[in-house]
Amino acid sequence: MTDKKILIVDYDAASLESLAGIFEPYRFQVIRAADGQSAYEKFKEEKPDVVVLEAILPKIHGFDLTKRISEETHGRVPVIIVTGLYRGPQYRMEALSTFGAADYLEKPVDKEKLLRAVMNLLSEEDEIEEDLPSSDHVIEALSRRVKTQVPGPEKD
Repeated sequence: MTDKKILIVDYDAASLESLAGIFEPYRFQVIRAADGQSAYEKFKEEKPDVVVLEAILPKIHGFDLTKRISEETHGRVPVIIVTGLYRGPQYRMEALSTFGAADYLEKPVDKEKLLRAVMNLLSEEDEIEEDLPSSDHVIEALSRRVKTQVPGPEKD
């Protein structure tokens, strides 16, 4: 993994440092924020590759921030919610389906599981980018298809 940016957001300083510590050995550029508003500003400014955030955040709630990031990036920047308060499958389902979270983990966080989730999301992103044909290629293929399907003027 080379120099990907990760935005980590948690109101609790110890938890923020603990989460950041998981990724620093892997050459991630770790950006930290302690509330939803500063997280959103840093997100716009730094353009991270992935966001890991606590659901309970001052200024902008974590679920609202997740939805905003998901909508603005059309899901291209995965958001992983990590929380100690919202426990249970109903919150996980809501976070994934309603707010667009890529993953949902409860605290205390299994560090290996979180690291794996981030690595998987980032490798999926790389694979998708590599597999897609260029826009010029798509336009050319579509225009060839349209030309062969357009019937000529009908004659009586």
